[in-house]
Amino acid sequence: MESKKVLFVSQEITPYLPETELSQISRMLPQAVQETGKEIRTFMPKYGSINERRNQLHEVIRLSGMNLIIDDTDHPLIIKVASIQAARMQVYFIDNEDYFHRKHTVADSKGRFFEDNDERMIFFARGVLETVRKLRWSPDLVHCLGWFTSLVPLYIKKAYREDPLFSRSKVIFSAYDHGFKQKLNSAFVRKILVDGVSKNHVSMVEDPSYENIIRLAAKYSDGLNQGSASLPESVIRILKEEGKPFLEYADNKKYVDRFSVFYDRVINA
Repeated sequence: MESKKVLFVSQEITPYLPETELSQISRMLPQAVQETGKEIRTFMPKYGSINERRNQLHEVIRLSGMNLIIDDTDHPLIIKVASIQAARMQVYFIDNEDYFHRKHTVADSKGRFFEDNDERMIFFARGVLETVRKLRWSPDLVHCLGWFTSLVPLYIKKAYREDPLFSRSKVIFSAYDHGFKQKLNSAFVRKILVDGVSKNHVSMVEDPSYENIIRLAAKYSDGLNQGSASLPESVIRILKEEGKPFLEYADNKKYVDRFSVFYDRVINA
């Protein structure tokens, strides 16, 4: 029987970024899933703080060179890759000079949220899916980790629903305890729109708050996960009120087995 394919799309992965709950599980879970016999691909943004020489990143020329249009502006898509030797796994990086060359992830050194985080999210989500198309790789399951990935479920279910590579893909979204208090750019709801995505599909983010971003991800996912032990009550409520398969917080000792069972449940639903 052909092995199942799992695409991991994460906001942050260690060792490329400092260790956090999210970066740790984004590093360990793909390896563990691969060791169960599944085929994996893993993506994250190429933030400017990532040292390319130390981490041996190199550009994948055959995958780079596409332009993504966001808000009527062309943005070149650059794809880089690195290997985590101990895990025998590769990580693909979505890069762009305008969006990802600054030295911080989503806020500056004074904690100020970047004004273009809305466009950075859009570019990342679309960049991942276009790269997977170029790889001609059809995932059975797409696991999105962190709010920065929250547009991926929408695009898979609406913009790419006719694409045979994604038409049968199931999507899981994991929420972590690292939300934001600011709102995204007020034009976010307009910038999201692409062929297949209408204003009706994204009406819940006309007010682009953190909770509403999670609500958007939850609506278009097939399974939902409480990634952190402590999440705001409002976020847990949003995840649960969708009535979809839900995985409670899984601690470090049991999370691999619990995710494996949950993956199979969502894939076979």
